[in-house]
Amino acid sequence: MRRTVVHLPVAAVVLSAVGAVALAGDLSVKKTLSLPRSPDATWSMIADYCAIEKWHPAIAKCQISTGTTNRPGAVRRLTLRDGASVSEELTSYDAKKRSYSYKILESPLPIASYAATLTIVAGPAGGSIVEWSSTFKAAPGADDAAARSVVEGIYDAGLANLQTMAAAQ
Repeated sequence: MRRTVVHLPVAAVVLSAVGAVALAGDLSVKKTLSLPRSPDATWSMIADYCAIEKWHPAIAKCQISTGTTNRPGAVRRLTLRDGASVSEELTSYDAKKRSYSYKILESPLPIASYAATLTIVAGPAGGSIVEWSSTFKAAPGADDAAARSVVEGIYDAGLANLQTMAAAQ
């Protein structure tokens, strides 16, 4: 029994080290945008899982290929303006919290294991804040900087267009 107790701290250190190695290579991006619109008004712009075709300038078309929009398990097929396509699965959806999460199933992007969340929270003076965050890895053959740059560019373009749309309304 004593021998087991002596080895438990060693086992905990080994397991911690293994966990740290498993997380090595994980990248993350988080972008926020403050809008002078109420959280509900901002949520109405992105609430539909396929509304991304209306607010993201890189998306030419969005179709639900499996399941029902706004229900976990729904798969959307995004056709990009350059003709490439991306397949994403909705993993959670909470209208009350104005938030949904999704993961990429297939894409030509230099990323792997991508999971993201879009959330609208209350901002200053009755406005709102859009939060878009993700974790991912660089795809085999891609470096971390290239993977991060692509995701940041996607977020920047989408959030800039949301800002333009909100200002026009």
